[in-house]
Amino acid sequence: MKPYIKLLRPKDWIKNTFLFLPLFFSGELFHIESFIMVLEGFFCFSFVASSIYILNDYRDIEDDKKHPEKKFRPLPAGTVEKSVALVMSVLLLVAGTAWGGFISYQFLIILLLYWLLNIGYSLGLKNISILDIFIIAIGFVLRVNAGSVIIKVPLSEWLIIMVFLLAIFLGLGKRRDDVLLKIKSGAEMRQSIRGYNLEFINISSALVSAVLIVAYFMYTMSPEVIERLGTGRLYFTCIFVLAGVFRYLQLIYIKEKSDSPVKILYRDRFIQVSILLWIITFYVILYMKDVTLFN
Repeated sequence: MKPYIKLLRPKDWIKNTFLFLPLFFSGELFHIESFIMVLEGFFCFSFVASSIYILNDYRDIEDDKKHPEKKFRPLPAGTVEKSVALVMSVLLLVAGTAWGGFISYQFLIILLLYWLLNIGYSLGLKNISILDIFIIAIGFVLRVNAGSVIIKVPLSEWLIIMVFLLAIFLGLGKRRDDVLLKIKSGAEMRQSIRGYNLEFINISSALVSAVLIVAYFMYTMSPEVIERLGTGRLYFTCIFVLAGVFRYLQLIYIKEKSDSPVKILYRDRFIQVSILLWIITFYVILYMKDVTLFN
């Protein structure tokens, strides 16, 4: 049973928590009906994402066999039959989209767009440098759009910009890991790596991280955001965003641990604490406006 669960990559489902961002920022996190609907959307996206992961693994079996870590995945390791994996992929897709249709047709459209985008990625777009990380970033933007559609709350342009920039930033870190692997072992894990080198990624990461930080600072002090959320104290959360970005830069530049962002999130205590403190501070400011410290 373990290889089949591993094939689904449930740890990667954490990416789908981005669906909860519109709910959190709207101040309606504890509206039970909305929370349950977003939770259902989370599982719909997770099922469809797992369907795509399986398809990607199926197409990349030979390449993954050469990778120091990916070779242990169920398909390249041979612990799950290819035919069984394909059946699982189809069933997950059907289950996710059918469930999504019951939520709303707008949500289903976004879910199908996400699937089509990733099918295109799997079938060849992932081999095009720069476009590969842009597609990943668009996938995250679709997630927050889906969360917004579910609860019928307008999506802030600021949130779209910051999510897109964050995904680009993290994607560059992952590509840096691929470049380092190529330098050390000579193994080319993906064709898009031919369009990257350390200098390009280092400059791009610095640029995107700077724009991301500035965008977040502008978001916290935007008159439109202050009026909509009813507080002008969101700038207190900037310190944790800075800490998280700096820590990630430290990991990829100094410690050279630019592994999968998901793995870094599960392993790095500094980033975990930074995110937790950001959530707590944002929660107190937004949901407990009468707290003296933030008045």
